[in-house]
Amino acid sequence: MAEKTRYSDEELQEFKDIINEKLALARRDYEQMMRTLMNEDGNDVDDTSPTYKILEEGSSAQTKEELTQLACRQQKFIQGLEAALVRIENKTYGIDRLTGKLIPKERLRAVPHATLSVESKQNRKK
Repeated sequence: MAEKTRYSDEELQEFKDIINEKLALARRDYEQMMRTLMNEDGNDVDDTSPTYKILEEGSSAQTKEELTQLACRQQKFIQGLEAALVRIENKTYGIDRLTGKLIPKERLRAVPHATLSVESKQNRKK
């Protein structure tokens, strides 16, 4: 029996559903982070009232910096998921970009934007 070279349309649809669900959550989280960074959710006067508490200002700056980093990571995750949807449309989804073999379903369910199998990823790090 020949080795399978791509996932069936039914399997691709399953992955598409998983990705769309994760994409909706990721976009919602990203928008929430951006609203927080832009102070759109707040009805307070933090950005206009004078403050003399240096430690609190430092803490606030650190929190915003961490949130900015999280937003950047979330944006990268969204881009990875969107690229996975393109691969599904092209019927190249789930194919290891180094070996050309299928990435196991378990990995794709856990990391739907993966382009490498665990083995390829480990070999690449060496």
